[in-house]
Amino acid sequence: MQSKKYVAYVSSYTQGDKFGISIYDVDLNKGRFKEKDRVLVSNSSYVTISHNQKFLYSITDAGVESYKILKDGTLKTLNSMSINGMRGCYLSTSYDDKFLFVAGYHDGKITALKVNTDGSVGEITDEIYLKGMGIVADRNFHPHVNCVKMTRDDEYLLAADLGMDHVNVYSLDHTTGKLKLCDIIRSEQESAPRHIKFSKDGKTLYIVHELKCYIDVYSYENRGEGNPVFEKIQTVSTLNDYHASGSAASALNISADYKYVVSTNAGDNSATVFEIEKDGTLKKLLCLPVSGEYPKDATLFPNDKYLVSLNHESNTMTFFAVDLKNGTLVMNGPEMKIEKPNCIIFKELTD
Repeated sequence: MQSKKYVAYVSSYTQGDKFGISIYDVDLNKGRFKEKDRVLVSNSSYVTISHNQKFLYSITDAGVESYKILKDGTLKTLNSMSINGMRGCYLSTSYDDKFLFVAGYHDGKITALKVNTDGSVGEITDEIYLKGMGIVADRNFHPHVNCVKMTRDDEYLLAADLGMDHVNVYSLDHTTGKLKLCDIIRSEQESAPRHIKFSKDGKTLYIVHELKCYIDVYSYENRGEGNPVFEKIQTVSTLNDYHASGSAASALNISADYKYVVSTNAGDNSATVFEIEKDGTLKKLLCLPVSGEYPKDATLFPNDKYLVSLNHESNTMTFFAVDLKNGTLVMNGPEMKIEKPNCIIFKELTD
């Protein structure tokens, strides 16, 4: 009997119907979804849930949209707010849920906004346009902020600049919402840092690099007074030795129990699962096909027994039974149709 109940939120680009968020009831025992509701929002590039688990925030063409998460997992619209720039691609909150941060891929901008006590989004507290010129003239010609994420001690905001091949580190003033640059984590040229995650204890940082298909692992220590220290301890490929040419790493997710990391590879169209070792480094368990084109996101179910892949170009979600001990993925039922899916988040329902 399924003791815990979950819903899954899937964001997608809208092409005609404008329903950018789909909500599914999750069957943990069977590893499947059942559609529950759809939300009217344009081009939901990314969604995030507040750390207090009460609110959901979404990218939209107009800026950002806020929602209250109801008891059954459906969403009640609170408000929308402009980010005073081009449509964002990623968003996240501070751990005290007082600020919302938006990454701007298209205009190379970081936007910080106040979050009100009722979960709605308030005014902009800071705007930073990243500057510089990268190596590759077409894509890396100027900054592309692809991810913004706070350290778990809620001291620093990390911004992955895919265009400039580095991650900027900003201290956050929790009173004013202002950001101040205090460090830069530099990646290989033309590696394109894409997404950022931290371990459960916050002492290990994972950065997936799109163009070179690997994850850099860093230890993190906060020495106070705007002095964060990041030291690289590992680089691990998201691919097998045999893989499709022209591959690009995409997703980066950590399992609900913080024991595993999941990444995906476009081109190769595969999902990779790593086990997190005691020292924070990663041990590759499997890298196998997802039966879809451009797996933009993938994650393990909360029980680690199943995996779902969001296949952006084939407009599907595919489901797999996972055997982490033996390193296998087995197709689990038919694909589900969904137009241009971008990201997925599981949410436990509580009484």
